[in-house]
Amino acid sequence: MVRAEDVKKEDDEGDKGVLGAITSLLDPNEKTSSGKVLPKAYLKSAREVVKTLRESLKEDTKDISKFRRNADAAKESIREYLNGWRGQKTVVGEESYIALEKAIRSLASFYSKAGPSAELPQDVKSSILEDLNNAEAFL
Repeated sequence: MVRAEDVKKEDDEGDKGVLGAITSLLDPNEKTSSGKVLPKAYLKSAREVVKTLRESLKEDTKDISKFRRNADAAKESIREYLNGWRGQKTVVGEESYIALEKAIRSLASFYSKAGPSAELPQDVKSSILEDLNNAEAFL
């Protein structure tokens, strides 16, 4: 036998779930896996950089057309990320931001010294992948 107040309590919890889902959709911030609350737009942009850059670094350089597509996607996501978030006070001190900036600087430093068509050495790739893993851990 179910009492009326038990049913009412269950209904209230269901409403909170729906209301909570709607509130979550409208909230411009999101809680990260590390427990911090950061802008959703930043998290989406940073995750895209991690994904595309990692795919580009792991791509076989022998298949030039596929490699170029992945490299172009990574370059575009990095450009969008930097245009939107470089120097933003809301994220500049975050571990994910610092790790991503380090990865991007390592990549840029290599290509500025070696030229745009140089192949990344394994140690540089490993360093960048480690920075990407660190950034991802905080997203």
